[in-house]
Amino acid sequence: MTDQKETQQKRSRLKDVDHLDQNNEMERGLKNRHVQFIAIGGTIGTGLFLGSGESIALTGPSIIFVYIAVGLFMFILMRAIGELMYRDPSQHTFINFIGTYVSPAWGKFAGWSYWIVLILIGMTEIAAVSTYCVSFFGTFGIDVSSYKWLIELVFLVVLTAVNLIAVKVFGEAEFWFSMIKIALIIGLILTAAVMVVIHFSYPAQTLNGVTSPAGTVTIQNILHGFQLAPNGWMSFVMAFPMVFFAYELIEFVGVTVSETENPREILPKAINQLIYRILIFYVGALVAIMCIVPWRNFVPDAQGSVASPFIMVFRYAGVDWAAALVFFVVITAASSALNSLLYSAGRHLYQLADDAPSTSLLSRLKLGEVSTHKVPARAIIASAVLIILSPIVSMIPAVKSAFTLFSSASSAVIIFIYILTMVAHYRYRTSPAFARDGFLMRGYRVFDVVGIAFFVFIYGSLFASAERIVPAIAGLVWLVGFGAYCMLKKDPAQE
Repeated sequence: MTDQKETQQKRSRLKDVDHLDQNNEMERGLKNRHVQFIAIGGTIGTGLFLGSGESIALTGPSIIFVYIAVGLFMFILMRAIGELMYRDPSQHTFINFIGTYVSPAWGKFAGWSYWIVLILIGMTEIAAVSTYCVSFFGTFGIDVSSYKWLIELVFLVVLTAVNLIAVKVFGEAEFWFSMIKIALIIGLILTAAVMVVIHFSYPAQTLNGVTSPAGTVTIQNILHGFQLAPNGWMSFVMAFPMVFFAYELIEFVGVTVSETENPREILPKAINQLIYRILIFYVGALVAIMCIVPWRNFVPDAQGSVASPFIMVFRYAGVDWAAALVFFVVITAASSALNSLLYSAGRHLYQLADDAPSTSLLSRLKLGEVSTHKVPARAIIASAVLIILSPIVSMIPAVKSAFTLFSSASSAVIIFIYILTMVAHYRYRTSPAFARDGFLMRGYRVFDVVGIAFFVFIYGSLFASAERIVPAIAGLVWLVGFGAYCMLKKDPAQE
């Protein structure tokens, strides 16, 4: 009985984070269902709905193994982040641990780099929202292309308002965004299962100027003539960065911990279930798609793009309004991504301001303060203002080409941040601060090193594609240039 009582007391102490929250001005308004669906939403982006056709065309059915392999390494990253955040759930971002366990200079590099990456991705997402809206209305014969700027403004204002009201409102919005994405994927998987059982046959289909032959839905569409690298090993290697970027920002759930109820109970559940979500939503969807559409049918059109596999699947099933349905869900996915980016960018800018000297511009603008609604309102608004520059950027050719380079390089830069996170985790495990009763990642000596090696491999694979060489070089220039600046310029607090 005594041992049982001591165990209960120990668990109670672990769940109690009040003593860590003395400097946490945020509200713990995110409930278990919010965090669970935020974690799901973080693994499902527009890349699955629109871009998975290109990855299937690149290496055929073996793309399933690529998604599983990359998913496992991303799970290792999330376990590392989970252990760090479990140690101190009052931290607003996992980036703080880089400054603590690697060095303040690398922490500064990671903090600013990650915030800039979020802004750049936010600018691409707001542009994507308007593009998808034009495509959605276009399926009904309505041309709204001249109102793209207004669509972007309306979406950004609405989602900024969602972030400013209260964190629980943000959580509720993400819950329903994720529900819509999940519904389409489950609908796809169930449709495929029924079509396989009844041996559904379909006539030839023409989509985006590309005609696919008639066929029958069967698992043999995956197994027939299976090869690991049907288009060569270089194409197989090039599939890895493509899939990696589909998982990008999966770490977002780690930013919500300081505003989550019972974080030490909810966080482990959300992270441990990521692997099942990867298998169900990515692998399940890909298997369903290739059972219906033979992978050889994914052929680029005149512009070099491959049709959305989701649109193809529902068109094959006889759903004429498939394009409208998929584009509606894609708009939802892009809105969810933008909503999350505003949330995360606001918290990271708030953290940067909170860490900055009192004489800095960030402090003078009071970006390190929270509103009466207990959200970093000024930091969220500042981030939103920068994101809305996207329509203006697209109007100036010289600026647009530079923006395209920087936004492409941002995906490369985030690899550095992942590597620094794994280094921070390794150093945490060997530091006096290590908590043996935490959310432990077993075998960290192996997994941290293997994880770092994998991210280095992903960066190296960028040079295998002509489209990614320039962004990869730009990322290295940023690492050397801004990294050196952070090393040489110390804050007054560090001197």
